[in-house]
Amino acid sequence: MAVAFVFPGQGSQTVGMGKALAGVFPAARAVFEEVDAALGEKLTATMWEGPAERLTLTENAQPALMAVSLAALRVLEREAGVDLKRDAAFMAGHSLGEYSALAAAGSFPLADAARLLRIRGRAMQQAVPVGAGAMAALLGLDVEAAAAIAAEAQQGQICQTANDNGGQVVVSGNKEAVERAIDIAKAKGTRAMLLPVSAPFHCALMQPAADTMREALAKITVKPPAVPVVANVLAQPITDPAEIVRRLVEQVTGTVRWRESVAFMAGQGVTTFYEIGAGKVLSGLVKRITKDARGIPIGTPEDIAAFKAG
Repeated sequence: MAVAFVFPGQGSQTVGMGKALAGVFPAARAVFEEVDAALGEKLTATMWEGPAERLTLTENAQPALMAVSLAALRVLEREAGVDLKRDAAFMAGHSLGEYSALAAAGSFPLADAARLLRIRGRAMQQAVPVGAGAMAALLGLDVEAAAAIAAEAQQGQICQTANDNGGQVVVSGNKEAVERAIDIAKAKGTRAMLLPVSAPFHCALMQPAADTMREALAKITVKPPAVPVVANVLAQPITDPAEIVRRLVEQVTGTVRWRESVAFMAGQGVTTFYEIGAGKVLSGLVKRITKDARGIPIGTPEDIAAFKAG
């Protein structure tokens, strides 16, 4: 009956997220104040008042989602007596959520996580001119079939698997190549659609952002996490600080192997995945990936109350 704590990635953001937590719990307010101070701006104003277009900007969405995750976790620790080292077998996060997981596990401070994600979001947005890249979801395929479609679509350009979410594989790359992948998938009878994203994340076009993150991560001290963190690019737990840095850099251009990550944790006996932060995307994916585990989102005061009553 092991437990894992997982942390959402981009796409889970909504205007107003975290506001109720801050209104009820001082521990949550302290997290948001620290993130605002680290960034030298009121990110919370964008989070709670919008507009949605501003929150969705990658450089805002990434630190904002991390802030909500860490706020919810601090409340769980303070109000419900959660002790990660005692209570969690593993931790993992989807893309930027890996930074949330590492910050939660004490690998680097909250302020560093906020600044790293601001740099990461900005670098990922600037790596490719707007409109030059795209991402598409291929539904109902396994990752091998999706990779074959991506390879066929390349034709000298970039098109590769970006996320393996289990039953849905996302491909990323040059816009023309991704559009070819959609056409190839549809010709094979597969549902496929362009995603409303601002850049082609997790593909080779992100190499400039990976270089930026290598420089940024070299300037901070990374400690071993209190709980093993399952790395996106390995679908295996890592604890060595040097390897954590290496895999975070690799993750910018590499595939988020979420299906395999969840399957690994389930195979190690994890039956409950607590999704800490905004939304419930990962909880839905857990149910799709492994029938014997449950995903439980915790991101509101009501969720905290239900956890304490549980």
